[in-house]
Amino acid sequence: MDIQLKKSGIGVKEKRSSHLLYSIKQNLFAYAMLIPAFVCMLCIHFIPMLQGIYMSFLDLNMMTMTKFLKAPFIGLGNYYEVLFDKESLLRTGFWFALRNTAIYTFLVTFSTFAFGIILAMLVNREFKGRGIVRTALLLPWVVPSYVVGMIWGFLWRQDSGLINIILHDILHILPNKPYWLVGRNQLWAIIIPTIWRGLPLSMILMLAGLQSISPDYYEAADIDGANGWQKFWNITLPLLKPILAINVMFSLISNIYSYNIVAMMFGNGAGIPGDWGDLLMTNIQRNSFQLWQFGPGAAAMMIVMFFVLGIVALWYSFFKDDLVVK
Repeated sequence: MDIQLKKSGIGVKEKRSSHLLYSIKQNLFAYAMLIPAFVCMLCIHFIPMLQGIYMSFLDLNMMTMTKFLKAPFIGLGNYYEVLFDKESLLRTGFWFALRNTAIYTFLVTFSTFAFGIILAMLVNREFKGRGIVRTALLLPWVVPSYVVGMIWGFLWRQDSGLINIILHDILHILPNKPYWLVGRNQLWAIIIPTIWRGLPLSMILMLAGLQSISPDYYEAADIDGANGWQKFWNITLPLLKPILAINVMFSLISNIYSYNIVAMMFGNGAGIPGDWGDLLMTNIQRNSFQLWQFGPGAAAMMIVMFFVLGIVALWYSFFKDDLVVK
């Protein structure tokens, strides 16, 4: 009996292996086309990522830079310095940057989604000049983020900035001209330009989703006597959830890794923007490439990477039912 089971087990394994070989032969051309992409991903993404992980365990700084990957191995020392060492300036700056990035990411993601869907619903209506309005709303997305940072850096200036001129000199909304690039106002100075630039992408995604919804749903809702809010809450928003899921993911990842606007607004790779003007990427870039703290910089980058992976996992668990093609 045991011999027969063993023979049958061997037969099943042989069938599976032969089926696998047959499948590979049938799709050999497809696998050959995937090899260049796999090699590029290996060289550009996976190998540098593994190197960065290894660097985070090394005492790699200005004194040991010539040794590079042969620098002294210190284990979790860099992670301890970044997260828990109260005497380290890197730790203080990292936690400030983490707080700012959390506030920045939440406000930008929520605002671009909320205003994006409002604008999408407006430009989805029929009216004269709709094409011109759509084109005008897309213009901020065309402007490179570096240019956005430079332009808004001039707009936020205390004396000659256009924003203070409008709010104080023309409209008289503000009693005085505030310093937007100093103190707590710094965070708003980078949040608003990011919303301004990211809004067109959110709008165009939502507009594509709105145009894919059949008018029959709204006609049936009108027959049932539903008002505008009920139609939005029970028809528009549920049917937009797949687009919303992609929009939220793109926005979260883009905002957590945001760098260009802050770097150009404050200059010199963010320079010393203060407690409220620093984000994770500008903080890591400054510590790594201006202060030559490559070990702690790599550790901070790994912390951010695993944090983002956790956010993506939560995002997928929340939206997984909406991403399944039915």
